[in-house]
Amino acid sequence: MNPLQAGEKARLILEEVERAVVGKRPVLEQILCGILAGGHVLIEDLPGLGKTLVARSFATVLGLGFTRIQFTPDLLPADVTGAPVYDPRTSDFAFRPGPVFTNVLLADEINRTPPKTQAALLEAMAEGQVSIDGVTHPLPSPFVVLATDNPIEYEGTYPLPEAQLDRFLLRVRVGYLPPEDETDLLRRRLTGGGLPPRLEPAVDAAEILSMRAALELVEVDDDLLGYVVRLLAATRDHPQVLVGASPRGGLGLVGLARARALLAGRDFVVPEDVKGIAGAALAHRVSVRPELWVRRVTGDDLLAEILGEVPAPRAETVR
Repeated sequence: MNPLQAGEKARLILEEVERAVVGKRPVLEQILCGILAGGHVLIEDLPGLGKTLVARSFATVLGLGFTRIQFTPDLLPADVTGAPVYDPRTSDFAFRPGPVFTNVLLADEINRTPPKTQAALLEAMAEGQVSIDGVTHPLPSPFVVLATDNPIEYEGTYPLPEAQLDRFLLRVRVGYLPPEDETDLLRRRLTGGGLPPRLEPAVDAAEILSMRAALELVEVDDDLLGYVVRLLAATRDHPQVLVGASPRGGLGLVGLARARALLAGRDFVVPEDVKGIAGAALAHRVSVRPELWVRRVTGDDLLAEILGEVPAPRAETVR
């Protein structure tokens, strides 16, 4: 599969997901870019905005195995990864896989469980495997974590540590619908009997892996690589930043820019591909200084400032 063919498949995926998710094409494109780039996605927003619906819709349309974990304060690491269980027939312990052994894992309200249980996902997200009692168990391929997070609730929640945030390729926010799209949403529910439409798979696991392989054929000019490095350096040197974006963030940004080009029907990356996805790829990797918390300055604010200050190469020079 070449990049143009993969881009056509990607557009079919988005069209099918949009049958259930109304008025959120830019967000859906970002999530699909994250999946195609081989990463995991944190969907952070207020309750009732369709975060779980988005994750379920993607799992269905991608034709992948799907498991949902409702993260709670009493959830244990073994409830996520699995654990050895005594088998009376053999008088021995046998490993029983946990819900993480799937293609698409919905980690619902991931910030409601303590860091000990959150950390159970670190190896799975970074390496696609789980180690139990010295034995490594590979996860199915592809493996994608779509996690949801309520950013305004503090009672009974545990903020994600920086190491956990860095495992997510990008963070997206769903946001409220414009009035015309919200009217369309209500009308669809009335005409559909209150139930969301039944979605059909547009691809399967093998095609997803082929689309990921096609991503490697999307060209990235050296000028754009230099632009990415300058953005990373700007996050680290900014006077209001405590910890800047990691090299993993730079690798992720290049992969996401390639996916964005693929969705646009191109086999090469332009500066707008990098700028258009840089906020979602890097803002959650930037830690602002504590004195700025009371002023409610966030990583998103600083990324927007950096993108406005760091000059991008001209489009005609990168092709």
